[in-house]
Amino acid sequence: MLHAHLPFVRHPEYESFLEENWLFEAISETYLPLLRVFQKLKNEGVQFRLTMSFSPTLACMLSDELLQRRYIGYLERHVELAEKEVARTKDDPDFSPLARMYRDLYAENLKDFSDTYRRNILWGYRALEKEGYLDIITTAATHGFLPLFIQYPRDIEAQIQTAIISHGRIFGERPTGFWLPECGYAPGIEDFLKKNNLRYTFCAAHAILFSEDQSPYGVYAPLTSPNGVSFFARDIPASQAVWSGEDGYPGDPVYRDFYRDIGYDLPLEYVSPYIEQGNIRVNTGFKYYAITGKTEKKRPYSIEAAKKKVEEHTDNFIYNRMKQVCRVSKLIDRPPIIVTPFDAELFGHWWFEGPLWIESLIRKICADPDGLQMVTPRDYLDVFPTNPVGRPSFSSWGNNGYSNVWLDGANDWVYRHLHKAIERMEELVERFPDEKGLKGRALNQAAREVLLSQASDWEFIIKTGTSSQFAIQTVKEHLSSFNIIYENLCRNTVNTEWLTNIEKRHNIFPDIDYRVFRSQQSRK
Repeated sequence: MLHAHLPFVRHPEYESFLEENWLFEAISETYLPLLRVFQKLKNEGVQFRLTMSFSPTLACMLSDELLQRRYIGYLERHVELAEKEVARTKDDPDFSPLARMYRDLYAENLKDFSDTYRRNILWGYRALEKEGYLDIITTAATHGFLPLFIQYPRDIEAQIQTAIISHGRIFGERPTGFWLPECGYAPGIEDFLKKNNLRYTFCAAHAILFSEDQSPYGVYAPLTSPNGVSFFARDIPASQAVWSGEDGYPGDPVYRDFYRDIGYDLPLEYVSPYIEQGNIRVNTGFKYYAITGKTEKKRPYSIEAAKKKVEEHTDNFIYNRMKQVCRVSKLIDRPPIIVTPFDAELFGHWWFEGPLWIESLIRKICADPDGLQMVTPRDYLDVFPTNPVGRPSFSSWGNNGYSNVWLDGANDWVYRHLHKAIERMEELVERFPDEKGLKGRALNQAAREVLLSQASDWEFIIKTGTSSQFAIQTVKEHLSSFNIIYENLCRNTVNTEWLTNIEKRHNIFPDIDYRVFRSQQSRK
């Protein structure tokens, strides 16, 4: 299960915006390389199956013409830099092959993005779903950490309904599954999933292991809630082998070092045309060193050595999973399912060799009919519709397993403002139950701003201290925009020019209806 998500970052008021590079890097290093892997396997007749979730914020950004156009410019600059790097390193036997590799990578990205997918790579993923290789599901509209909004059922309803509508508009299908942001679960969330006809979701292992309703299968089969929603638990050893930067495969000394980049290593005058504002050093994507170990003296990265290590790690993963299956199969009366969910950006962005590892893994699994089998949760439920019944416990996949990543002394101040905005949004729906025209536009934008302020990314960034000022500023901007609309509507006025401007900047969810925040009692 690969979860593809980025928070909504779009700033047309600037010629360029540093944090938009989060999207461009992910397209270049993860989404396009993975798409090429899947297309290659499909063309060679490899019958694979896996699940992907695309968050509505990411899907909207990938579909946005402004960001698509800016990504073309990003690629063109990288192709230009690659040509300079090929010339600069031509006499260096270690770095010259790497410079040519990057030149080929960015040229291929430009060709695929512009010509093959006509600037919208979601078409490629959507085609793979229609052809039976992928099961694409959704997540909360703006990736809010739902357990911390459990006392506001209208808000959770808005997060889920808005996501489903957005998913249908972009992918042309209604999702059958749902990724709980950060695997965050609190008792009662399954009621919202059931209400929206979602069959399954994912959770942390301890959500099932610590459940009051003990399953005889542990994490090796889903736990079905009393209302029929199935919870698939993340397998700890399988996930740890891939996810951990210290104990897992990505930390191997042979693999490429993420942190050594020419944006920091080379003279400023050389890299200035390719970094932010010509003087803010950032990652360029050109990285020439291997992880090596805990030392500043890094070895040059070897493509061939990394490819060999990928094969070793693929064999190791399959070997350990087969041991796991053999051990567990003696204890249960059905084939165990091993659920391995990851952030998609691990593969390619953080772990450069990740797409190669996925390709190797799929090939080896599909080549052995007597070994492991790739299935999606939908496939599993079609074969095993009846599973142990129970309710998971409060949990997440964050550090320490609960909510302290998204609620601690550094970021807890956010919630009193987020909760107040929800209460005010509910108040607006009650006061203006059926508005159209200018007021309707204002109310729809108010709903967008409330949802956008809730992205779990901002609390995570504030806690970790990386780009924390940007995260704080973004939350405040969305809340400020909402409060301006609220105060204007309280005075029965709308600033048309301001509203038009904010609609253009925060143009996510074009089909949102503010009445999604209406209570069930009011709807009756």
